[in-house]
Amino acid sequence: MIDMTALRTKMVDGQVRPSDVTDHRIIEAMLDIPREAFVPPSMAGLAYLDRNLPVSADGRTRCLIQPMVLARMIQAADIGADDVVLEVGCASGYGAAVMARLASSVVALEEDEALADMASAALSGLGVDNVAVVRGPLAAGYPDEAPYDVILVNGAVEVMPDALAGQLKEGGRLVVVVGVGQAARGMLYTRSQAGVSGRVVMNASVPLLPGFAKAPAFEF
Repeated sequence: MIDMTALRTKMVDGQVRPSDVTDHRIIEAMLDIPREAFVPPSMAGLAYLDRNLPVSADGRTRCLIQPMVLARMIQAADIGADDVVLEVGCASGYGAAVMARLASSVVALEEDEALADMASAALSGLGVDNVAVVRGPLAAGYPDEAPYDVILVNGAVEVMPDALAGQLKEGGRLVVVVGVGQAARGMLYTRSQAGVSGRVVMNASVPLLPGFAKAPAFEF
């Protein structure tokens, strides 16, 4: 029988801590939350691998991003106990579960119906009561609960819709991986009275989220 607690500890000690993740709240959450609850049962034994783990029905479109990448993105967001967080592309809900330990509440947006159902079931099964899983197009964000203290985009984008930045509070932070492949960078954007400014916080490569690809160029 697989010792999931031991695998969870190995993930944190071997992947998360060595990646300059020092926020003890993130570390404690990842030590405690069973990542295997957020993958199909047949993949439970793979839940703690250092890789992007497919969770969508087609086995490739959507995934749980690498634990250390998620941890560094959450750390960059600097989530406070009173913060309201929007997660864009919650997939099966693991990232929302981690951020729920840090924030006042999390709005977990997902447009894939099966993944939204999976996230709702996993979060409910673990007794997480400060996450609301909502459905809608990812690129539109979720204006009904805006503005947010933090927006975390759980996947890569090639273009950043104005809708997301527009849903940040003043002083709010948006964390996202911009680009694909070796050119991708984890970015932290902050809204101030002067507008939105950004800086690189890490190198990362994660799958592109639907709705965030560049429009194809015309060929003549």
